[in-house]
Amino acid sequence: MEISVSFPPDFLWGVATSAYQIEGAAYEDGRGPSIWDAFSGTPGKTYQGDTGDIAADHYHRMEEDVALMARLGIGAYRFSISWPRVLPQGKGSVNSRGLDFYERLVDCLLAHKITPLVTLFHWDLPLALQSDGGWLNRETALAFAEYAEIVARRLGDRVRWWATLNEPWCSAYLGHGSGEHAPGLRDLQAAITAGHHLLLAHGLALPRLRAHTRSDAQLGIVLNFTPVYPADEQPETQESAQQADAFHNRWFIEPLYCARYPETLFSALQVQPPAMEASDLELIAAPLDFLGVNYYTRLLVRASAPANGGPISARLAHETVAPVPGSSYTEMGWEVYPSGLKDLLLRLQHEYQPKTMVVTENGAAFHDEWDGNEHIHDGCRIAYLRQHIQALGEALASGAAVRGYFVWSLLDNFEWAFGYSKRFGIVYVDYSTQRRIVKDSGYWYASFIAARRPRS
Repeated sequence: MEISVSFPPDFLWGVATSAYQIEGAAYEDGRGPSIWDAFSGTPGKTYQGDTGDIAADHYHRMEEDVALMARLGIGAYRFSISWPRVLPQGKGSVNSRGLDFYERLVDCLLAHKITPLVTLFHWDLPLALQSDGGWLNRETALAFAEYAEIVARRLGDRVRWWATLNEPWCSAYLGHGSGEHAPGLRDLQAAITAGHHLLLAHGLALPRLRAHTRSDAQLGIVLNFTPVYPADEQPETQESAQQADAFHNRWFIEPLYCARYPETLFSALQVQPPAMEASDLELIAAPLDFLGVNYYTRLLVRASAPANGGPISARLAHETVAPVPGSSYTEMGWEVYPSGLKDLLLRLQHEYQPKTMVVTENGAAFHDEWDGNEHIHDGCRIAYLRQHIQALGEALASGAAVRGYFVWSLLDNFEWAFGYSKRFGIVYVDYSTQRRIVKDSGYWYASFIAARRPRS
């Protein structure tokens, strides 16, 4: 299948990474520990005890990686800044060597005509803040706003695109509700509290960023979405799908765009609403320049008997239909469902009217085999990207205000609790040597971008 849709000449075609997943250098140049250093260093928390201590060694190979992006014709690069590399204690004394690294990275990107998109928080909370309660402590939101200003003061004259948080749903629920991610708590009420403080951190940071970035800066946030589809027409299934949608999708976007939480979210989850001050929701709902949209898969659900306590699916009275007959799946066990991206973008446009959307992550893990030379054939990933870019173009043609698309990920990397067992990159990393080998998907993406580059 060839892509049959067109895109504007200034559309951003990029790739994405995050600090803890690729940088390594965990104990160098003044970086403080993060909650992920502590979590991955705890036996049993990650696959084979893998950690991000070295990861893809990007901290030492940054210039090489930027040059590789330039050779592939990548137009934009979304990366995150390591909060503990800039502020080892989370607040207070600034580590100038940490800021220097990101300044070099930004300057290197601009020298290669690659647009930087900075994400200020991609889950690696400074461990010192966690010892004071982390995201369960309202003071962490204030510390984040101060950190955001520090980074903006250094990079705000050169970086146009800024995202405050990456996927706060994951930080809140996976980190505090299910315990799958750092800090590893299993308390749904704590997840609700953490979620509110994450949103508050975003709201407090926005005015600080606007004060110290260029006049045309685009400020936003990145949310992960899992569109929920009912498996049948039964009223119970429809209701279950709506509850699952409130949990997976509306929990974070409604405060941002509507200054409220979904009406039945907390009662369905059998928790209390978060404690908040009168001005919190107004702060959280400050106008955004763009919404970052991360999309990987959908959720197909049918009704089940409700239960008190227990897993989320039981509380929300639904069960997931999996495997879906006739569907294909990635190595993560996620259904490949390209039309979900089109449906999602059009729904967001219709219901929330964001000024601009950017698909900040989309990609897939597959079992990649390296032949020891220069060849990694990953046709499944090429098909995944082609189908999702087609869906993206169809959403754009139907009225979705989408401005960019970022493949997750540039490099194979540390995939959180899955360690190094899952590969998302369009560039293969041989972790024993840190050699980079462009996969077929990387060459395909480069060719796709080149065919859409304006002719001078």
